[in-house]
Amino acid sequence: RGLAELPADSTVRGGPGAVPAESVVLSEPAHPVYTWGLRGAPGAAAAEALRARGAELVAARRGGHITFHGPGQLLAFPVLDLRRRRLPLRGYVAGLEALVLRLCRRLGLRAARALPPPYTGVWMGDSKLCAIGVHCGNHITSHGLALNCCTDLTWFDHIVPCGLEGKGVTSLSHELGRHVTVSHVLELFLDSFQEVFDCSLVFSEDPR
Repeated sequence: RGLAELPADSTVRGGPGAVPAESVVLSEPAHPVYTWGLRGAPGAAAAEALRARGAELVAARRGGHITFHGPGQLLAFPVLDLRRRRLPLRGYVAGLEALVLRLCRRLGLRAARALPPPYTGVWMGDSKLCAIGVHCGNHITSHGLALNCCTDLTWFDHIVPCGLEGKGVTSLSHELGRHVTVSHVLELFLDSFQEVFDCSLVFSEDPR
């Protein structure tokens, strides 16, 4: 767990001046959790079946259908002021996709790609590597992305991930043929975030 935080006196190059404190909350879930957004809540029977497998179920205030979060997955929830950054919501989502694509390129995954709307996230073929579900209220973002590093992908077998029939799910470990943990990619993620969103991040273990 940790917090990558933009200092309160930082300045976004090309922006309107100093920005207020912004942060990117980073975590790796300790336990299996299924979450859903504005759509795709499981029915009572399906919910009970998921709980019986040992997972927690949580309704989230974000866009998107049901998905899985668990160990071996990097969760990144940026808190950014899109109005001050003069960034539309779709441009913000494209930025999240772009930073994960940069990370993938640096790991040697040249085939990773983003799909045109209405799809979101980063894909390897027809399998989703990184899911994105965001919320924006008063121009401030919440929620964010989930990147499968060494996630147990069998947890996705019990749902229709992100409501997409006929699509699969993959991980960095599966695609690279070696064990890739969250800690292995954290520095690459932070570097890519700074490049895409043109900022300087200060890493802190204190999740304030």
